[in-house]
Amino acid sequence: MEPADFVPDWSDRPRKGKFFPGAPSVPLPDGGCAEDATLGQGLFGRAGTGAFTLPLLGAMLRDSYGLTGRRLAVQANTDLGSLPFYSHANWSRGTASGGGLYPIGVHWISGASGPLTPGVHYYDTPHHRLTRLLSGDVSAEVRAALGDLEEAAGTDQFLVLGVTFWQNSFKYNSFCYHAVTMDIGALVQTWRMWARAHGLHLGTALWFDEPRLGRLLGLDPEEDGVFAVVPLRWAGAAPEVPAPPTPAASVRRVPDEKSRRVLSFPTLRHIHTATLAGADERPAPGVLDGALAAPAGPGDRVPLPEPTPLAVPVRRALRERRSSFGRFTSAEPLDAARLAVVLRAAVAAGTLDSDTESPGGAPLARLCVFVNHVRDVPAGLYEYDRDTGELVVLRTGDHGAFLQQNYFLANYNVEQAAAVLVPVARTHAVLDAVGDRGYRLVNAVVGAVAQAVYTTASAAGTGCGVALGFDSVSFEERLGLAERGEIPLLIMMIGHERSRSADYRYDIVAP
Repeated sequence: MEPADFVPDWSDRPRKGKFFPGAPSVPLPDGGCAEDATLGQGLFGRAGTGAFTLPLLGAMLRDSYGLTGRRLAVQANTDLGSLPFYSHANWSRGTASGGGLYPIGVHWISGASGPLTPGVHYYDTPHHRLTRLLSGDVSAEVRAALGDLEEAAGTDQFLVLGVTFWQNSFKYNSFCYHAVTMDIGALVQTWRMWARAHGLHLGTALWFDEPRLGRLLGLDPEEDGVFAVVPLRWAGAAPEVPAPPTPAASVRRVPDEKSRRVLSFPTLRHIHTATLAGADERPAPGVLDGALAAPAGPGDRVPLPEPTPLAVPVRRALRERRSSFGRFTSAEPLDAARLAVVLRAAVAAGTLDSDTESPGGAPLARLCVFVNHVRDVPAGLYEYDRDTGELVVLRTGDHGAFLQQNYFLANYNVEQAAAVLVPVARTHAVLDAVGDRGYRLVNAVVGAVAQAVYTTASAAGTGCGVALGFDSVSFEERLGLAERGEIPLLIMMIGHERSRSADYRYDIVAP
């Protein structure tokens, strides 16, 4: 965690995103979202075989990280009083982000098969446009950085996810790395759901020559990181002759820094340096198998009903996603079918289709569930059996007081939530198996799980909130995790919200 006496300077906060003065840009089209591109298809459907086009890419970027509206609802978060001021405006996006900071920079590296002049483009989220940072086909550099990755061999189109740490660390100090690695997983999961709903498939590379890509993008190796590369299958014929390597190519444009003073934090740098070791040495298939989540154990079981269908278009589910922030109410129990579909979605997001995971393997995270107010499910602590869809009893009785007492902030009434989901993972076992870079993988998976839960709750018509401000030691003891070498990584609350809560609709894109 960040030092207890650290106080962010909100008057000198950085931008949410980068600004390149004088750089040329091109507006992105929006290909829309088909009515049959449902969230259910995006989570549980078959992997697609289609190819991206510019309208599809534009729609996916807008629905995931583009600005869609302004948050002005009356809620219990600490920023409520500042939201009406434009300088402190909080803009809604399809993907969740720790603290609402959105520090990820999305770069599209496009080769000759793409619709634009080849080069490096930065996604300008406020304006939904591409800012050109470099002209020329440098896709061979990305392929070289990815090594023997099969999905990279046949394409020259890549999305590269980077983070400038100051965009998060100004608030979270050394806790920054924990938050941004989860943000990476949340964004990747949004893309995976969106793509699968549209008949497309996305894989993710987390192991690659990071210094090489950082040089290409003109990043400061001490202040920036490259966290994921997503190859895109593009419509149309690939070039007959692949582009040659261009090791000297590098983005020269420097983003304008809004903050007058930029701080660096030694702990943050040490963590980042540790995860760079062996970045280009992709673990062999099966190395992670011993660190994956074990099947549910024995015990009394509570069956859950058939999950609620998710027939909502993925765009609508993403645009209606929000954090409940103190609006939970236990006045009416949650339908168990809604709990069932949220749990199923969390399991579906437990693997990222990354370059390290075995296809079809078990997820990295196991789910524990505190049930407070769910119809026909007794209050208690459970483990979710991902194979049968049942709840396995760990402890009976009411845990509402424990949940509230071990939550540090004042923005959630945890005991009023219908259920609290806790993903747990064997983080140390992952690090032992694949090295320190495995920390990024574990957190990315947990971020993906959180995004799937958020979006599914939206589609199922119930509230949701995700939080990191809980006493992990107390949770570890209550869940009995020490003997299994597991760590609780965040809490995800779902349940009904109070009706007719005050809000102001401020859409900036068409629904």
